[in-house]
Amino acid sequence: LEVLSFLFPQLAGLAVERVFTAGKSVRIQARTSSAGSDCPACGVRSIRVHSRYERRLADTAAGGQEILILLQVRRFFCRNDGCTAITFAEQVHGLSSRYGRRSSALSETLRAVALALGGRAGARLSGRLACPASRSTLLRLIRALPDPAAGTPKVLGDDFALRRGHVYGTVL
Repeated sequence: LEVLSFLFPQLAGLAVERVFTAGKSVRIQARTSSAGSDCPACGVRSIRVHSRYERRLADTAAGGQEILILLQVRRFFCRNDGCTAITFAEQVHGLSSRYGRRSSALSETLRAVALALGGRAGARLSGRLACPASRSTLLRLIRALPDPAAGTPKVLGDDFALRRGHVYGTVL
């Protein structure tokens, strides 16, 4: 299990219970080991557990095999009476995101493939990298990126002619 934390640094804060193969994938069964979690709405720390459930996160491939993390997470009651969230699920920093089915590392890898190759070519490459994604998924990852920051314009206007050689104007 010490080798696992070296190969998968995102699993460092988790208690890895079992590693096994199922078909063409390697499955890692893990659970969180912290005592409590912070509410995402108000930031108050809670240790009162509501329930537990299992999340399935696809992770980056290793040795040409898909990696699937079976992560047992807990739901907590929020201790703040004025908070809008009554219960909340804990998130593992650097590994999971709300409603996500991919690890942060796999999402970054697929985003890089999508930006470099686009839809169909990216889908073919991601399949060869043992982290298959459809062309629609790759295009959705590109659309979800924030717009780049607009720089200062170097040219402010453009000249045009209403009648050839007679009336000129400028658009700002």
